[in-house]
Amino acid sequence: MKKIIATLLIGLGLASTALANTGGIEWNKFPQEKMTDVAALQNGAKIFVNYCLNCHNASYMRYNRLRDLDLTEEQIKNNLMFASEKVGDTMKVSLDPKEAKAFFGGVPPDLTVIARSRADGAKGSGADYLYTYLRTFYRDDSKATGWNNLAFPNVGMPHVLWEMQGQRAAVFEEEEDPHEHGKTVHVFKSYEQLTPGTLTPHQYDEAVGDLVAYLQWMGEPAQGQRYRLGVVVLLFLAVTTVFAWRLNAAYWKDVR
Repeated sequence: MKKIIATLLIGLGLASTALANTGGIEWNKFPQEKMTDVAALQNGAKIFVNYCLNCHNASYMRYNRLRDLDLTEEQIKNNLMFASEKVGDTMKVSLDPKEAKAFFGGVPPDLTVIARSRADGAKGSGADYLYTYLRTFYRDDSKATGWNNLAFPNVGMPHVLWEMQGQRAAVFEEEEDPHEHGKTVHVFKSYEQLTPGTLTPHQYDEAVGDLVAYLQWMGEPAQGQRYRLGVVVLLFLAVTTVFAWRLNAAYWKDVR
């Protein structure tokens, strides 16, 4: 029981820290059309298992659920299973929580429902936040990991996708605080590319969009089916309404 309580307290602490740090820059809009693009979701799953599943768990998702993305069990086993042997296993990593806390200052959160947990009514959806977060890392030698992030200042996570994006420095300028006379604020202006990545900026944004689409799908794998069923139900109600309207007119036509 003590271990369970301690785990919950750590999780709540990490969540509150994350939410406290999501203030600041405006979130970019996640390309929602990727949610219906099976190829994008498959690529997102590939990026997830190669770059995210080294430290983060997705302990409420089983590998065999990837069959919903038009993947066979053989394809899942050969291309997406590196931390398990059984296709029915959940997506867990072997990283020891104590080592994770020593490396990152806290246990990396489970990512199964990360997209749903980061929504902010004033700024956007959880997918918008993740899409912005994964595209705003920059080099900061004052941090233990050597990285910082505009969407999550002082983040403990290093930039795991840096090889694809390349290394960038953030350019800041001091400007007068519009809300307090005589005070200056640190304002972000632009990025300076230090080293090229393996992808162009456009290709990197597309890859991040695929990854975020998968993270959002993972939080609710039945989302697409639910949307399709909703469309069918609405069409059925529309057709039924027409029949009911004409039947009503026929029933009452001889009534004076």
